Amino acid sequence: MQQNQKFKTAFENHKDGKLTQARDLYMEILKTEPENHEVLDLLGLLYLQAHKYEQAQDYIKKAIAIKPEVYYAENLASVYLQKGDYALAIELYEELVKNFPEKYEYRFNLAMAYKNNHEWEKAKESYQKAIELNPQSQESYFNLAYLCFNENKPQDAIECYKKAIEICPDDWEAAYFMSLAYMQSKDYENGLKYFENRLCRNSAIVSQEKTYPNLMKEKPLWQGEDLSDKVLYTYYEAGFGDVLMMYRFMPILTSMCKKVIFKPQKELAPLFRENSYGAEIMELFDFERDIDFDYHIPFLSVPYVLKIKGEDMFVHHDDGYLKPNPAKVNYYKERYFNNDKFKIGIKWQGNTYYDKERVLKVEDFFKLFEIPNTQFYSCQTFEGSDEVNKIKEKYNVTDLGSTFSNFSDTAGAVENMDLIICNDTSLAHLAGAMKKPCMVLLPYIYNWRWHTDLNRCDWYDSLKLYRQIDHGDWQSVFLQVEKDLKNIIKNN
Repeated sequence: MQQNQKFKTAFENHKDGKLTQARDLYMEILKTEPENHEVLDLLGLLYLQAHKYEQAQDYIKKAIAIKPEVYYAENLASVYLQKGDYALAIELYEELVKNFPEKYEYRFNLAMAYKNNHEWEKAKESYQKAIELNPQSQESYFNLAYLCFNENKPQDAIECYKKAIEICPDDWEAAYFMSLAYMQSKDYENGLKYFENRLCRNSAIVSQEKTYPNLMKEKPLWQGEDLSDKVLYTYYEAGFGDVLMMYRFMPILTSMCKKVIFKPQKELAPLFRENSYGAEIMELFDFERDIDFDYHIPFLSVPYVLKIKGEDMFVHHDDGYLKPNPAKVNYYKERYFNNDKFKIGIKWQGNTYYDKERVLKVEDFFKLFEIPNTQFYSCQTFEGSDEVNKIKEKYNVTDLGSTFSNFSDTAGAVENMDLIICNDTSLAHLAGAMKKPCMVLLPYIYNWRWHTDLNRCDWYDSLKLYRQIDHGDWQSVFLQVEKDLKNIIKNN
């Protein structure tokens, strides 16, 4: 095959996604034309498509060394950006922006590199310049909103999300994130409306349609109709913490209905069955023949349909709305809490699928373990529970997490504790719902539900919030926790 034909065939294979065939032909060309910068660059792009970043950058660098084309520099910058070498990406994009100040793509990618490198102000400035170059840039408004949101400027974020939606009215993702910005600023009237765009709501409905195909086809979604003589079926979505937090509305819901049927996650079912407020709490896999209802609704949609707004979102129960099982309280008391020390439960990790920044390092707790007259208890379960072994090597910390099979067990143990110290995880919501004192340790970029004023927790009276001073800085958080904990014990 002639070289020209070989190149055409390789390029066609590349365009068609036949990367192995394209790679082999490119390699054959390079055997006789090792200085073919175009082929070297294409081979680099091929490896970039395959997420093999080291090979990608090596080949594109070779192409640049032979002929420093702007296009090749652009491709190398893209490799650095996708690989996570943000400093190198910034260096290249800065040079490209300097030489081509009117090119929107360079400015946008520079902003992305700054954002990923946690250089927030420079990222914002670059997105704003990108918008000047392209006022219809929906993606620039979306990313600028993200930065405003994470800087505790939800109103600025809302304006950016509105612009993104104005440009692309069907952008459900911008609508969803705008709902979080509204709710962070405690505007739940608008927040809950746009929160209906959340992906987990749709997933919950689809999941139930698969489990109960006949019933879900026959019965409508509840939109506020009178339920005084009706049966409402509501079902879980999102994580344990979300469901625990919204369970505060169950007494309101059961007071409105002839009957409420609720299907939570199986780990929560025993605890909710002990705190049912008159609802029927299902197991995870009950079948159609065992259930009948008039309306259905995903659980996190309940406050929206109830038209809850303002401070009513934080409906408080004077002594908490979740009570532990007395038998389990006694079980844990007799086996693990028969001491006169100040008893502290800890947890350092929750579900990392959504947010790894809220994960604590177990070693950060070590200084707390040395405070006199304390006994610590690990409540860590599942992911992260192997970290307990690091503690056992040095400190006498009781591992309770391995004894928990569900949240009813956890509640029985928590009732015996004087304090909980944990990251932003379901344990914090359980402690708050039980009105148990809890220190919640938040990353610099924290979840919307804690709002903009961290001096108080709107959802739970017994929670105190601690936030990183800077991105990744848990040391300052633990120094404050240590100081406060010593004062609590001193005054106890």
